[in-house]
Formats: sequence, C-alpha cells, structure tokens
Amino acid sequence: MNQEVMIPSARVLLLPGWQNSDVLHWQSQWEALYGYERLQQHDWQRPLRGDWSARLQETVVDSVQPVVLVAHSLGCVLTAWWAAHSPLARTRVLGALLVAPADTEAEPVAAQLPGWQPVAQARLPFPSIVVASQDDPYCRWDRSQHFAQAWGAELVDLGPAGHINTASGLGRWDAGHALLRRLIKE
Repeated sequence: MNQEVMIPSARVLLLPGWQNSDVLHWQSQWEALYGYERLQQHDWQRPLRGDWSARLQETVVDSVQPVVLVAHSLGCVLTAWWAAHSPLARTRVLGALLVAPADTEAEPVAAQLPGWQPVAQARLPFPSIVVASQDDPYCRWDRSQHFAQAWGAELVDLGPAGHINTASGLGRWDAGHALLRRLIKE
C-alpha cells in the first residue's frame, strides 16, 4: 500500500455501479493500491435502489471517520439519491468524486434498471466533481452537464473516454486519483 498518496483523514468508500467493477477497473486498482474500501452490495446483478441506499446509510452510520465517496456509473446515481434523503450527507461526507454517471432515465438503461428513476436532482451538500466522457454510451454529454449543474459539482470533461471503465484503457487512472486528492484538499 502506498501510504503517501492515501487520504488519511477520511474513510474512502468506492461505490461501483451495476455489476460491480472488475479487477482491471480503476476502482479495483485504487482499492489494491491505496487500501480504499469497496462498498459491497447484496446483489450486483439486480440492484434495488432502496437496498443499495440502505447499505450506504449503514456504512456511513458505522464509520468512525468522515467519508469520501468515489462513485462510478450507477454509484453516482446512488450517491445523489442517498444524499437527497439522508441527513448524514451533510455531516459525515467530506466530498464525492462522481465518475461517468449513468442516466437511468434514458433508454436502454431505464429498462435494464427499473426503480432507479428519477435521478435525484438536488444540490449535493458536500463538494463534488463529476468526471464525464463525450461518448459515454450510458449518458449523453448534455445529461452529464445537467447532472453536474444540478448537483452543484465541478464538471471535468475527459473527452472521448467511453464509460470511463476498464474498456476505456485508463489503467490505475492516476489523473483521476489526482482529482480525488484535490477535492479533499479543498
């Protein structure tokens, strides 16, 4: 574990999206490299918003340290929904890095993930950065812009990077980790 780039004052929770993040995904690499903790869900194949929200809530409640959320895809939608409904979002979360939010209101995602509509549009009560791609197959660029604005987040344009996952070829994605460190410093 590389101690010098860890974020020691907070518990970093990795929130994967639907079907979890595979071993080559940047979230999995950050887990291995920096010791960040993956929020384990009960069912990665058939995600239920209520179950996933309850799991996040209980993890934050049980945390001794404040948390930083690092979400990908459906994990971003989970973060926005949970933050809109939990008072802990105001007091226990230092910030969130929201990467490649999925648009669960648009087809074909809506059909594949029933129960994840609407996407919460409330301003997040903590600093946040949305990292989005111009050619994400699960969220049009204009929707990523809309989510960032609604959530009060800084928007980082990664250009044509697909869904910012293993297929995007980012490896351990050091530039993304630099964004996370900057977010926490601020």
